[in-house]
Amino acid sequence: MGLVVQKYGGSSVADAEGIKRVAKRIVDAKKNGNQVVVVVSAMGDTTDELIDLAEQVSPIPAGREFDMLLTAGERISMALLAMAIKNLGHEAQSFTGSQAGVITDSVHNKARIIDVTPGRIRTALDEGNIAIVAGFQGVSHDKKDITTLGRGGSDTTAVALAAALDAEVCEIYTDVDGVFTADPRVVTKARKIDWISFEDMLELAASGSKVLLHRCVEYARRYNIPIHVRSSFSGLRGTWVSNEPQGDQKVEHAIISGVAHDVSEAKITVVGVPDKPGEAAAIFRTIANAEVNIDMVVQNVSAASTGLTDISFTLPKAEGRKAIDALERNRGVIGFDSLRYDDQIAKISLVGAGMKTNPGVTAGFFEALSDAGVNIELISTSEIRISVVTRVDDVNEAVRAVHTAFGLDSDSDEAVVYGGTGR
Repeated sequence: MGLVVQKYGGSSVADAEGIKRVAKRIVDAKKNGNQVVVVVSAMGDTTDELIDLAEQVSPIPAGREFDMLLTAGERISMALLAMAIKNLGHEAQSFTGSQAGVITDSVHNKARIIDVTPGRIRTALDEGNIAIVAGFQGVSHDKKDITTLGRGGSDTTAVALAAALDAEVCEIYTDVDGVFTADPRVVTKARKIDWISFEDMLELAASGSKVLLHRCVEYARRYNIPIHVRSSFSGLRGTWVSNEPQGDQKVEHAIISGVAHDVSEAKITVVGVPDKPGEAAAIFRTIANAEVNIDMVVQNVSAASTGLTDISFTLPKAEGRKAIDALERNRGVIGFDSLRYDDQIAKISLVGAGMKTNPGVTAGFFEALSDAGVNIELISTSEIRISVVTRVDDVNEAVRAVHTAFGLDSDSDEAVVYGGTGR
């Protein structure tokens, strides 16, 4: 008897019919002789609706109470799913993140898992039950407060439980048939990938691919937990994410794995920074102390006549105000002239382990963007990724152009998106 962890996203359990469909799939896995642990997200757009409600009540809701509110969505879906499974003649028990033993640090709204002690889950499984766990949440190790893991945190919950329970596989069910070479909502000829390495998937996730959260893939790689990304709306085989392909998993030795894009970032330019040692350090220490994550960084060549330079960096839009305020408070210490904020940008990334041994990839990338009339504002590279920042209005055309230029378009049926609103 194997142990399988399954995770279902909000679009899969968006309504009563969806919950009943998911319940049948879970029961089928149980009938196949598996012990089954299920991690579930809030129904549909419940989390977004709760966020909107909180912002109507308070423009800056307190972190602790905000987490208490947001975790209500998963508690609703886990209880309904347990009821649906019992209606099919099988026993199921639902558990909050705290009851499941998901222990986190004490940072509200974006906590990190530091331990998983799934004693109650193991007991439920040993008694022959299906365990249903609320994703996206845990309990702080010090104050025992409810915490949330940030957007997409249910994926991380699932992989963390799979590692703690020594599961054979973590199945991530979503509203598409797997990991595609681009977002199927933008590129209708995107091709499904049968197998992808943790390395390439990490780069795609970090570059804006929403099918898997970066932290989820990072956790799976650390504990070597194979992930199977598939749709809850079809019976098709999905995409396997692992260190090495297993069994009959199809491996395509492609130079490029995919094209990812991200429209959730903004750009800050610090204008008139003295070009001397310590200035960049002061800027980014200020940002770090404000607990803001940055992505791409570019420093211009200083002007000989003034000895001043400009430093630009990208960051999540949601943290833009926090970063601006922190820099303004330290303006006198850093000594810059002004700040520019731009949230009408998009990041486009080309990812593939094969590019490090194939000359011409960079040239082909920039030629495709040039042919599409897309201007580049920032550039960042790694061994297996090239990222550029463009205007947000150009992103869809740019993604499609690059996807076609590298021969990633599918010749078969168009990719199907079964549900979800994209919120």
